[in-house]
Amino acid sequence: MMAARATPGRLIDRLPRVRGRYRENADLARVTWFRVGGDAEILFRPADAGDLAAFLKARPADVQITVIGVGSNLLVRDGGVPGVVIRLGREFANIAARGTEISAGAGALDFTIAKASAAAGIEGLEFLAGIPGTLGGALRMNGGAYGREIKDVVIFADALAPDGTRHRLAPDALGFSYRRGTTPEGWIFTGARLKGARGEPQVIKRRIAEIQAARAATQPVRSRTGGSTFRNPGGAAGEPKAWQLIDRAGCRGLRRGGARVSDQHCNFLINDGAATAADIEGLGEEVRRRVKEATGVTLEWEIRRIGTMAQIGAKTGPAETAAPAGDGP
Repeated sequence: MMAARATPGRLIDRLPRVRGRYRENADLARVTWFRVGGDAEILFRPADAGDLAAFLKARPADVQITVIGVGSNLLVRDGGVPGVVIRLGREFANIAARGTEISAGAGALDFTIAKASAAAGIEGLEFLAGIPGTLGGALRMNGGAYGREIKDVVIFADALAPDGTRHRLAPDALGFSYRRGTTPEGWIFTGARLKGARGEPQVIKRRIAEIQAARAATQPVRSRTGGSTFRNPGGAAGEPKAWQLIDRAGCRGLRRGGARVSDQHCNFLINDGAATAADIEGLGEEVRRRVKEATGVTLEWEIRRIGTMAQIGAKTGPAETAAPAGDGP
């Protein structure tokens, strides 16, 4: 159903009627894994792909659009996000197996897709259990883990252009490279079909369990974090990984306000409970500065940062002393 209309002068009064829901001043900190950040001016949860397409066709051209999933690899700045934030939720989380292929909506959790493939006896998609977030995010950044990437398994992806027209994109059109794709930023993925191979369900389930255990042993999975903070430079085998460069620069355990670099895996930033988005982003930039100074490498953010800085926010002091360098990630 469509949310109730507000008084004249608000953005919500300029938006087209929809079958989904609009919400004004929606608290985005509640839906991000970091649990920080400001509000969305308008949060829109479309009823389905048709509802989203109709919205895109009818929306005012000057309204800024931002798309989010479950908020895993995302940092929302403290000033909030102007315009309309589109959240693809359970309405886009359908998963269906047929033969050795899986069709899934962009809102489906990567881990849930991996479990569904195991139940259907489809192997080759276990790596998705190691990627936090949704299929839409994995399609946007060619998500990967444990030696495989989305580009290795995608048959096609469905997307909506900014004008609401529907497109089916073959692998070549997606332009995948290490943690990147060439699909224009304004396009919205709505789903994809993935390929696997016939396998034994119990064997596939064991592999997923191994991946989950490896994540728990090496990553702060129970902390308020956003996953890997920086891309591995180059991404090629044998090149130093981001965590190794961060450790070499002495940043393990580094703190700023309520944010710190994880002692368990130093390519993860953690909200210790009282961090602001400015603390987290400022700490990340300090890590980038120190890594550049120590190694000559400029790290690139893997975490997506959206929104505006707060006009008046909590004061954040200089980064504090880091822990000694360790032997693990």
